[in-house]
Amino acid sequence: MRILVLGAYGFIGRALARRMVAAGHEVTGLGRSRAGQRLVPDIAWRSADITRLSAASDWDEHLRGVDAVVNAAGALQDGAKDNVKAVHETAITALIEACETQRITRFVQISVPGATTGSTGDFLRSKALADRRLKQSHLDWTILRPGIVIGRDAYGGTALLRMLAGFPLVQPLVCGNARLQTVALHEVAEIVLLAAAGDLPRHADFDLVEQQEHKLVDLVARFRRWLGAAPAYAQIDVPTWVAAMLAAGADVLGYLGWRAPLRSTALRIVAAGVVGDAKPLRDFLGRDLASVDQTLAAMPATIQERWFSRLYLVMPLMIATLSLFWVVSGVIALADIDAAAASLGAGSVARTAAHSLVAGGAVVDIALGLGVLYRPWAKSACAGMVTVTLVYLAAGTLLAPDLWGDPLGPYLKAIPAAVLAAITPAVLQER
Repeated sequence: MRILVLGAYGFIGRALARRMVAAGHEVTGLGRSRAGQRLVPDIAWRSADITRLSAASDWDEHLRGVDAVVNAAGALQDGAKDNVKAVHETAITALIEACETQRITRFVQISVPGATTGSTGDFLRSKALADRRLKQSHLDWTILRPGIVIGRDAYGGTALLRMLAGFPLVQPLVCGNARLQTVALHEVAEIVLLAAAGDLPRHADFDLVEQQEHKLVDLVARFRRWLGAAPAYAQIDVPTWVAAMLAAGADVLGYLGWRAPLRSTALRIVAAGVVGDAKPLRDFLGRDLASVDQTLAAMPATIQERWFSRLYLVMPLMIATLSLFWVVSGVIALADIDAAAASLGAGSVARTAAHSLVAGGAVVDIALGLGVLYRPWAKSACAGMVTVTLVYLAAGTLLAPDLWGDPLGPYLKAIPAAVLAAITPAVLQER
């Protein structure tokens, strides 16, 4: 069978594509980034921005030769990279129409538990509107609604759980009593494979969740044990107003290209609970899906998971430190430009030239410090920081070599900052 998988380089989509290839199907992935071809090299790849495929005719070339479509594309919240309504509703409505026109009947939709057209927030509402359009179509459809998906990879909710579990000594939580149900990523892939092959009931709508509900506080405690972390000495219940402020800040970062896990949409969804009805799928399969304990036991944590939980936790601090260091350095130099120019050496550099060097360097410092805050520029800004530091040290050695012995260490202090800038790009990859 020839299957088109939307979002095939994503957390869920990548697992689906790999499982379908293993089952002998011919899979084509579709997504915005060409990185998908590198991440899932065993499938064909079509690079396309789903938000621009808003008319049925836009999908024609992508559906040529396809027998079934699996939609694993999604966006949590609007931001620099994401348009929720376009991804979930507009494009998928057009895709459904195109499938009807081209007589491609099998359509598997990955949705969300609790999504209704009356839901608060664009994420759930747009998912529900696409689900409704699919149910009104003439297609042979299946809608699957996974809970909190847990796999070896980490993204979205499972990344948030690992980050929370990575806190040392104490356990800060918001909405600790929120109800959640999980599902193993490999089981999601197996069930999607059944749906794509037509082995699930036609026009079926299933929640993919374990039988038991858990409180968020209990899930995080399970993840701490899974990571091998010591139990928290104390739990800190973060007030909802503090969490709302943090989420609002994360929303702003979203428009700078950062997909922070605790944005306002995520906070609202967690607070409402991520729960579904496990019975319909259990009745069909004749068994329950794996519990969270079984899921975690089947994939023992290694040093990679422990590194991820800590690095994911400190990554915002790394970015903020770099930005603050470079911006403040530039501002201080401009604020006392005479002293900064004098440090270049009175006899080595003319006064006017010294002032120009300091002013130019300060502007570059500020630009790099601000540039690292914009996600698409972050890696380039880090490379610029390393380059500027090396130039600064080389020029300083020529113009004022005595500063290497300065008790305040103006040259020596630049080296750790450059090392941090060199390391930071390694933790910026999202998928």
